[in-house]
Amino acid sequence: MVRLYAFLGNHGREHRGNRHNVAWQFLESLPFYGELRFDRKFKGRFAQWEGPAGRLYFLLPETYMNLSGDSVAELMRFFQIADDEILAVHDELELPFGTFGFKLGGGLGGHNGLRSLEARLGTRDFRRLRFGIGRPAHADIAGYVLSDFDPAERESLACAVFPKAAAALDLCIRDGFDEALKRFPKTKALD
Repeated sequence: MVRLYAFLGNHGREHRGNRHNVAWQFLESLPFYGELRFDRKFKGRFAQWEGPAGRLYFLLPETYMNLSGDSVAELMRFFQIADDEILAVHDELELPFGTFGFKLGGGLGGHNGLRSLEARLGTRDFRRLRFGIGRPAHADIAGYVLSDFDPAERESLACAVFPKAAAALDLCIRDGFDEALKRFPKTKALD
């Protein structure tokens, strides 16, 4: 059972609409987001929530993406959460925009947040929920992931991608990661 949902991103107003922060944007779109009461601890903001399957933890690391693992590891140690009880929610260059999906382990794709998690957990075999942001036509990957979604992309996220991903996350919370992985390994939310 997943107990910790770690939403990877960068803190600060200047990063709020960035592609790299799609996980934070997704969290803020969830129907129960207003019920979450965040405290500053574990090098980030975290909330506890009594869900249908018991107490869950939601974490927004504020270490910047490259050190996300520091925040995640602190919370895991404090609440005695095992490696197989964490779900990292993050952006994914290798998936087209409008696609999301669950994944267990795999490569890191140059993602520094995932690299930091691997370094702190000692494994890359953690559970993931990936949001496709697509790969840019140019070579400036850092500039691309730190750029904002355009208005049409924001509307697609709000109206199609996030609602479908919220239903998939609800399945993960209620029925477990394996069921969510089976049903939503790579889902096109846009027609």
